[in-house]
Amino acid sequence: MMGAPARIETDQFECLTYEVAEHVAILTINRPDRRNALNRRAYAEVEAGFRAASADRDVRCLIVTGSDPAFCSGEDVKEMMTGAEKDKSITRLTAVRPAPTPAAVAALECEVPVIAAINGPAVGWGMELTLFADIRIASERAQMGEIFIKRGLVSDVGGLWRLPSLVGPAKASELLFTGDVIDAAEAHRIGLVSKVVPHGELLAEARVLASRIAANAPLALRYMKEGLRRTAYGNLDEIGGWVSQTLGALFQTADHREGVASFLEKRAPRFTGN
Repeated sequence: MMGAPARIETDQFECLTYEVAEHVAILTINRPDRRNALNRRAYAEVEAGFRAASADRDVRCLIVTGSDPAFCSGEDVKEMMTGAEKDKSITRLTAVRPAPTPAAVAALECEVPVIAAINGPAVGWGMELTLFADIRIASERAQMGEIFIKRGLVSDVGGLWRLPSLVGPAKASELLFTGDVIDAAEAHRIGLVSKVVPHGELLAEARVLASRIAANAPLALRYMKEGLRRTAYGNLDEIGGWVSQTLGALFQTADHREGVASFLEKRAPRFTGN
């Protein structure tokens, strides 16, 4: 990612924390002052965290969560747009936010089971991150939303590639076309999360489940994960290429600029189709 080293070790993290104990890794987005919004550095650290879990043969399960009050509020729009506005070319914009992002690819290719412990709002790329997980557990405070359409964009590969298989094409279409944000109870009702627990019990519940998973044969777990990835989902390269090309075009539209401006100005967007 631009603005971040090509390779980051977990002990160099600035925006996330990474710890391993008893075969379970915990990756925590730790920018609470920005509601865990992802800037370039954070994107690179998300990628590094997933790569580290895959590479560490002592790790058998990975938990992804956020520092309260949010799981992840998406991209840090103010910071991401500061650089992009200097040059609105496709080359510049897709370099700022390629699709699928290296972080998304690392998450989707993670070799160990991944549990998303959703402790608060998970919107935009924050919801994408939950969709890259194999299992989702939500706090009663969780909210989830694929809000890209409200910014004049299409969703990333999580929304377009994985969401329909989780909640069905019709419900996925409703969430993607409206950009609605749903609460934990609704997410559980439609099968998006496996369980809703009291906020203070979320990480403990995730640890219990991760420990049950980690008690199994390590090699079989990794092969089981690969088998699910091969059979449950379509071709990542095909959908990823389409998303990248489409976002490259949409990033240049007036509607996208209006979507971002309306978000920053806290008002309803006025889209024109340009």
